[in-house]
Amino acid sequence: MDPYHNIFLFVSFLILCLAANEVAGYATVTGSVFCDQCKDGERSLFDFPVSGVKVSVTCSDGNGQVYMSREETTNWLGGYVMRFDGTPDLSNCYAQVSDNGAQQDPNSCSIASGPAQKLKLMFSFFGVETFAADALLAQPLQPRSFCPKPPAAPVMPPPQVPVMPPPQVPVKPPPQVPAKPPAQVPVINPPPATLPPPQVPVISPPPVTSPPQFKLPPLPPLPPVPFVEASACSHQLWMKPEYRCYWRAIGPDTKVAVAFGLVAGRRYGTDMTIREALDGRGEAYKTLLREATTALLNSYNSLGFPYNSISVITHTNLALLGNSQHDVLMTAIRFIKANSGTCRFTVCN
Repeated sequence: MDPYHNIFLFVSFLILCLAANEVAGYATVTGSVFCDQCKDGERSLFDFPVSGVKVSVTCSDGNGQVYMSREETTNWLGGYVMRFDGTPDLSNCYAQVSDNGAQQDPNSCSIASGPAQKLKLMFSFFGVETFAADALLAQPLQPRSFCPKPPAAPVMPPPQVPVMPPPQVPVKPPPQVPAKPPAQVPVINPPPATLPPPQVPVISPPPVTSPPQFKLPPLPPLPPVPFVEASACSHQLWMKPEYRCYWRAIGPDTKVAVAFGLVAGRRYGTDMTIREALDGRGEAYKTLLREATTALLNSYNSLGFPYNSISVITHTNLALLGNSQHDVLMTAIRFIKANSGTCRFTVCN
């Protein structure tokens, strides 16, 4: 049977369940905070997720009056999750790092940096909305010692003062003296030419031969660069061998407990692999794991994917900790929608 037909039947069944149970609406806000170790004001290879940082979400009306505000602390993965009951209007809300107080510890990273990020609506379904904010930055007191130094300011040369040439004094030509005819010099015949000395044959040295050259074997092909634009591929495409070069950070034999943490390990066992997770179907928890694994692979491979890797792991663990069939199904639907975009795979060499 066509896999898209199965997805359609599953979504139809979920809609009937939600309509029968009259699900109450709520809104969820997610994001992450990174430590800007080099204090350059942007994310780089030296930055990492930071935990224990307070993040506030503030909503204001057209007159600048704040009508709703909430604060949360980042977890050990550097992410934060806030839940607003009902159907609040979060279209004009911003997330920013709160003032955590000036700390004298040079190893701490809790000073707010960078502008506040506006919340973006990622998903809306039957009164359940999901908002996400771009990554926030926090800075230490001083840049780390391994950070690259900023370029030195160019030294401007001193201004050049034009030099005026001295005044020209007219020079009088010397008086002309009549030329005398040159004196005649007697011509002396040269001596007779002598024979050149005999030439000694020059023996050239033997040619120098270069040592044999050895060719090094070619380097293995590098993995493709992650897509800057959004790329979302289904679990069927990730299982095909011609796209194996796009796997990053995790492989088909990686354990689910290693990729998603202890909560997933207790639910699915410590022996289940990523390959087995992509084959899961027929049950809500298996569907959640399949789509969460697909979303995790897409987040490693595309910078424009709606969820980053930390957000995928956080949403999956929250759904498993809730121990609610409704939360598991809603999280699976969000991942199905995110994985149904445009796939930019090309056949690997």
